[in-house]
Amino acid sequence: MFSISRTDKRLAAQLQEKIDTKTKPPGSLGQLESVALKVGLIQQSLRPELKRPHMLVFAGDHGVAREGVSPFPQEVTLQMVLNFLKGGAAINVFCRQHDIELEVVNSGVAGELPKHPKLYDACIARGTASYLNGAAMTDEQVKQALQRGADQVARVAAGGCNVVGFGEMGIGNTSSAALLMHQLTGIPLVECVGRGTGLDEQGVLKKLAVLQQASACYLEDNNGNKDHNPLRILARFGGFEIAMICGAMLKAAELKMLVLVDGFIATSALLVAQTLYPDVLDYCVFTHQSDESGHRKMLGHLNVQPLLQLDLRLGEGSGVAVAYPLIASSVAFLNEMASFADAGVSGENVAAGEKGKSAGNGN
Repeated sequence: MFSISRTDKRLAAQLQEKIDTKTKPPGSLGQLESVALKVGLIQQSLRPELKRPHMLVFAGDHGVAREGVSPFPQEVTLQMVLNFLKGGAAINVFCRQHDIELEVVNSGVAGELPKHPKLYDACIARGTASYLNGAAMTDEQVKQALQRGADQVARVAAGGCNVVGFGEMGIGNTSSAALLMHQLTGIPLVECVGRGTGLDEQGVLKKLAVLQQASACYLEDNNGNKDHNPLRILARFGGFEIAMICGAMLKAAELKMLVLVDGFIATSALLVAQTLYPDVLDYCVFTHQSDESGHRKMLGHLNVQPLLQLDLRLGEGSGVAVAYPLIASSVAFLNEMASFADAGVSGENVAAGEKGKSAGNGN
């Protein structure tokens, strides 16, 4: 469905030399250096640019929300989408602050939404089915969701965007993310389930019991055999918004865009995408480690390091928007910082390998 290849590494040596010969000890800008290298490889340029950054927030409802897996009722999904459209949510504030264009995609909200210039209607159905007794989505709905997510990225790319982040809104979607994580990684379900939007201890235990029931039912439906097909797992436990984010990430990688990955739910979408197309990771920067239980282990499974750990667990793409200035700083230092030759500063000893020293340690 998608055509994704690894980034061409032939430019890596030149990019690394450019990074290492800036007026600093090699490695002293830490993760900013690895981000600069990644962006340069994605764009195949020694002078990469970030153009028209976009945040796409996908919203959809989950049938399992009726089982009490969240302290909030399902209606909150619709209410929060309206808040996004009014500009009142955290993601609106952060996107305005950092000049990121924010658009909302109705993936499958269980209610009527008004027409709005920043709302795109990709609704497949008004919420998924409950996965307690069967699949949340049909195979056809999963295909539709992947394509509609991809279409949204193609649209913003056509407008000049080359860096995109993904947010989500959907009461009950941490439950879907936990089940996807469990099924795709083999990590025990109890280690994947967290507080979501603020469950207390009893609420977490109830949520775990519901998800254990769903997982057991799935195993029974497969005659006791574990299913390794990521699309069937996505159809069984996913949400429309998660499936659309998965398709959107894959399309962004296909178009050689920089993909900024948010927290637990967005990473679960990436987990599906990476299982289908492992090379998608070459295009991803992981912006933060969520405070949601399980996200650290999910990132560990992918063997990736996030830029930030701020105890965020809001979703919406908030981690992407907060981290975006760091990505911009990575590109800025690569393009604008003087080299030793430019500045007339001797860099011979530094270039010889004094990587352990920092610019401010007096040595």
